[in-house]
Amino acid sequence: MFYTNARIFTGDFTFRTGAFEVTDGRFGAVLPQDVPEDAVDLHGATVIPGLIEVHSHGNSGFDFSDGDYAGLVEMARYYLRCGVTSFAPASMTLPYPVLKKAFATAKQLSEEKPAGCSVLRGIQMEGPYFSYGKRGAQNADYLKDPDFEGFRQLYEGCGGLVRIVDLAPELPGAVDFVRQAKELCTVSIAHTDANYDQTKAVIDAGATHLTHLYNAMPGIHHRTPGVIPACAESGCVRAEVICDGMHVHPASVKLAFRMFGSEGMILVSDSGRCAGLPDGTRFDLGGQTATLINGVARLADGTIACSAANLWQCLTNAISWGVKEEDAIRAATYNPACALGVQDAVGSIETGKQADFIICGEKYASK
Repeated sequence: MFYTNARIFTGDFTFRTGAFEVTDGRFGAVLPQDVPEDAVDLHGATVIPGLIEVHSHGNSGFDFSDGDYAGLVEMARYYLRCGVTSFAPASMTLPYPVLKKAFATAKQLSEEKPAGCSVLRGIQMEGPYFSYGKRGAQNADYLKDPDFEGFRQLYEGCGGLVRIVDLAPELPGAVDFVRQAKELCTVSIAHTDANYDQTKAVIDAGATHLTHLYNAMPGIHHRTPGVIPACAESGCVRAEVICDGMHVHPASVKLAFRMFGSEGMILVSDSGRCAGLPDGTRFDLGGQTATLINGVARLADGTIACSAANLWQCLTNAISWGVKEEDAIRAATYNPACALGVQDAVGSIETGKQADFIICGEKYASK
């Protein structure tokens, strides 16, 4: 089947108007010279790759860490309705047996691939290797130092689905953990009070990801630069940023794109089970109670917790705030695919890749 008269976000991260082909579930010719007369006319609509969410805990009243397969299926259906065609659910700081149960549901979903669901491409293991002082909404009762053997067992137990594992660089054993874990998956810096040298040490050891930039880490100071400058100057670290309009100011989002460049940014929602639910909803977050008030989820002590947004909203937010459209789309498609190691299959509109794309409607932010 051919689609024509489309504004296509092509594999070189630019927009071009023309046609593309889909054959047996994969992209055929992109911008072909000859287009059959029966091609579907998209009337100038914008076509982009399916969005890829690498940091979302839940939605629709469900959380990945519940270990509830039926709930995970409902989460995956919600993602697809929001244009998120691939996702890697994020776990919380919880005991290993709880994580093992949740990871088993991810393995089941990745194998069964039920209809009407976003495709599960991996897991982000957010915790328990975090700093107490920068734990944010993570449960302090379950924090631990980096433990490669424990991680390896969880990794193998779910068939290697953990594609991103998080840790605080200043914890004992962090550097050794990174050296070993990088051979299995992407290692991310997160929930940390590390200084510049500690951060550089884990980057040198192989860390290439930064979880929710600005949140749960020290700010930038000209005499104590800390985590953010160490990551930005490395040239090898991709940084997530939450674009719900609550966690990070729009000006700081634009600054992040300047610091890390178009190739170094990943848009995430960091949504919890409150996403898609009404204001005033009270819900469990890793064994703690949170409440959604005026679009912001907070713990009882006022700590900002997860978001109530989805990745499509984050993408349109970023564009409306002044992030270049091409850069924002790349940060919601190709870059997260790279973080999960699935860029050869999805994340861009290129011949031979899975025909995973979105036809954007009239309310698309660029129009």
